[in-house]
Amino acid sequence: MRTIHDLPKLKQNRRTLRKGMTPQERIVWARLRKEQLGVKFRRQHAMGKYIVDFYCPQKCLVIEIDGGQHFEQKEYDTLRTQHLERLGMTVLRFWNDEVNKNLEGVIFKIIQEVEK
Repeated sequence: MRTIHDLPKLKQNRRTLRKGMTPQERIVWARLRKEQLGVKFRRQHAMGKYIVDFYCPQKCLVIEIDGGQHFEQKEYDTLRTQHLERLGMTVLRFWNDEVNKNLEGVIFKIIQEVEK
């Protein structure tokens, strides 16, 4: 079986991304860490050639927090999401603005997915 999770060649990239999390990623991480929602999440987790913001292995759930740069890379994000879904993942995407203005709504959507 081929390994797709946390490939060693991406280890330094993951560390860099964890240290440089956006304010919105930090806010969401504060609500996901330490199994606050009843399941374990990992941050900056590698899946194949991609590094996802947050991943819950128990639920095969990927959470992405998208900033303004994602307006210019919609095609890339679509291909990335399709790839993750082919691997059996559910992908939830939230905009930075959504985290800033409606954090409780974001967390509620994540809880709904975790409880499925």
